[in-house]
Amino acid sequence: MSPSSNGSEPQVGSTGVPGAGSGTDRAAPGDQPLAGRVAVVTGGGRGIGRAIARRLRDAGASVLVCGRRAPDALPEDIAFTVADVREPDQAHDLVQEAVRRFGRLDIVVNNAGGSPAVPAATASANLVTAVVRLNLLAPFFVAQAANAVMQRQADGGLILNIGSVSATRPAPGTAAYAAAKAGLAVLTQALAVEWAPAVRVNCVTAGLVRTEQTADHYGDEDALAAVAATVPLGRMATPEDIADACLLLTSPLAGYVTGANLVVDGGGQRPAYADAARPAPGTRPAPD
Repeated sequence: MSPSSNGSEPQVGSTGVPGAGSGTDRAAPGDQPLAGRVAVVTGGGRGIGRAIARRLRDAGASVLVCGRRAPDALPEDIAFTVADVREPDQAHDLVQEAVRRFGRLDIVVNNAGGSPAVPAATASANLVTAVVRLNLLAPFFVAQAANAVMQRQADGGLILNIGSVSATRPAPGTAAYAAAKAGLAVLTQALAVEWAPAVRVNCVTAGLVRTEQTADHYGDEDALAAVAATVPLGRMATPEDIADACLLLTSPLAGYVTGANLVVDGGGQRPAYADAARPAPGTRPAPD
């Protein structure tokens, strides 16, 4: 991936699709509300990222996903390029590759992220640094590169960060990850103010999601069922649940939404005290 051969940045066209939303003349969402738009999804080769890429593709967008290595399987109509978005130069090149291939860039989904479970007391400095680079600095680098393109487009664009409920509650074993995701939520709000009105910036905070790696964190099927039982809706989210929320925020229906954090967690988790309490018959426990 590189800028055009003459050393200049590729020129960006326009589809006339509102990025920031004008409040008037908004097209009604149809079967393909993202027709003519171009999207980049980081970490889009598997799990939540793959589901997001497919959902945006099905909505009519041209989609480019990236990862540090090629995925085992990806639909032919979703493009892939190798990129380590923790590196600012590669984040820049990723954005320019989307413009080179498709002529513009309307949507960026900062999905790449994650962390191994390591107690905070023994987490090495290298691990903590790597987790923060992937979950906070990489989205920042990609957003900077995308904003530089979107600000030049007549209809701007949208940056969507994928957050985690770990940012809103204690996360034993993933303290650095939780802190980075909390930073990402605040970064979303800051960029939404700085880059308006041309570029909207929002966050989708994912709850417990069942993916290929879920068992590594929660255990076998019995353990997964027990974890799911703590969610008010009675199940863990699927990657498609998160993808649906992303589609909502990328659609024309969300043209006036920026700086928002959409929490997709099935109602959160039932508080432990609610199950531990044993009120006398006919009474209710006092509120907190």
